[in-house]
Amino acid sequence: MPRIAVYNAKTASSEVAEIFTELEGAFGKVPNIFLTYANHLPLLKANWSKVKSVMGEGTLSQKTKQAIAVLVSRDNGCAYCVAAHTGALRAIGVSEEEITSIEEDLEQANFTTKERALISFARKANSGPLRVPDDEFVALKQTGATDAEIIEALGVMELFTAFNKFLDVLQVEVDF
Repeated sequence: MPRIAVYNAKTASSEVAEIFTELEGAFGKVPNIFLTYANHLPLLKANWSKVKSVMGEGTLSQKTKQAIAVLVSRDNGCAYCVAAHTGALRAIGVSEEEITSIEEDLEQANFTTKERALISFARKANSGPLRVPDDEFVALKQTGATDAEIIEALGVMELFTAFNKFLDVLQVEVDF
């Protein structure tokens, strides 16, 4: 059971309603994570803006970003984000068989060597940020990953690490 009630969309201010309209356009609904963030408008605005920037801009493919979201969230034990971003993989046309490969054996999933390296790197950074040695960066760059792509992959990891903790501590109900 959620520890904080979701925001009542029927009583939304014009600022909140505007963001909710954008969310409905992006997701077909206002997900519970954003209904919860709406209890504090500055956080709703900041996080929606960050989602649009991190997930909607840059050079990494949506498939790569969604895979990072799923795997980091799975590593962190966040059922909400795993469900939401497994659904996002399906929505962009990733088959159930490939989703299973992503979750169980990334080496068998249909990614380039560079994409696999970026996904694996983001997971390592999530699980042990102070234990990522310099040679990991060297190996990543040898796959052709640019500094911007490394930052982008880490940005996805950062976004979902924060979301995972927020959702789990508040026990936000999975709505995907």
